[in-house]
Amino acid sequence: MYKYVLRRVFWTLPTLLVVFTVVFFVMRVVAGDPAVVILGEHATAEALTNLRHQLGLDQPLRVQYYTALVNLFRADFGRSFINNQPIAPQIFQVLPYTIELTMAGIIIGVFLGVPLGILSAVRRNKMTDYLSRVFSLIGLSAPAFYLGILLLLLFAVQLDWFPIIGFSQSGGLTRRLNHLFLPALSLGLTFAAFMARMSRSTMLEKLSADYVRTARSKGVPEFKVIFKHAMRDSLISIVTVIGIYVGVLMGGSILTETIFNRPGLGKFLVGAIWQRDYNAIQSGLVIYTSIIVLVNLAVDLLYGFIDPRIKYT
Repeated sequence: MYKYVLRRVFWTLPTLLVVFTVVFFVMRVVAGDPAVVILGEHATAEALTNLRHQLGLDQPLRVQYYTALVNLFRADFGRSFINNQPIAPQIFQVLPYTIELTMAGIIIGVFLGVPLGILSAVRRNKMTDYLSRVFSLIGLSAPAFYLGILLLLLFAVQLDWFPIIGFSQSGGLTRRLNHLFLPALSLGLTFAAFMARMSRSTMLEKLSADYVRTARSKGVPEFKVIFKHAMRDSLISIVTVIGIYVGVLMGGSILTETIFNRPGLGKFLVGAIWQRDYNAIQSGLVIYTSIIVLVNLAVDLLYGFIDPRIKYT
């Protein structure tokens, strides 16, 4: 198992390198000049030239790429082109908020979508199944940011149950959860719709398997047939979808953080893109990629605990 983990970690390096390379060259090809963003459109040519020299933007692309790559392997994210502040503290200051929002969305999606999908499969072609499928269709059709706006209008503006925007760093756990609930719900409902549809299709397949029919013929109670046999055999598919959807939820958190005015890595990246802050964009996307790769690694390792027949080679 240790060899498997080391091999997987080793293969993450080329993935990070490809992401870094693509981001580096794309950001330097698209229109926009950080020097103009910093000094303004009315800055003199001499001032722009001097600032580009200070930022190293007047060097050949291969030199800039090599310098940035060396700094990345040193775990040095460099300084922001805009405020000249170290990037790493800025990222790690807002990263917990994005992780918090993503994890809350996953929890809502799993605890709402999986039971709904199982109930829909057990009561196939009945009213419960029809309602579940309608919910899945609506949830998959509506983007998370659109759901966020609707939730704000209903629960914050009309009912005044939750704060409209912002976040809370004080006031205890209750106040923090009060600010987190609506953003997490806007992400979690979309994920729940996907999980309900996936859980339903997986459970329908497992419930028609030979070992389930055998268990029923032996007189095993239906509750054990569903949860001990069919549900357990479906866990690998469920865990796989959760691992894949982490990246989707983290991407969706960008607009969600903007709508609800929450700090986070997504909002940080949006600001860096508007300001053409190359170093901040590169660093933020590398962090995003690293999290997704680590989640996929954790999912692979969970397979062995879910199904002992799986061997790591």
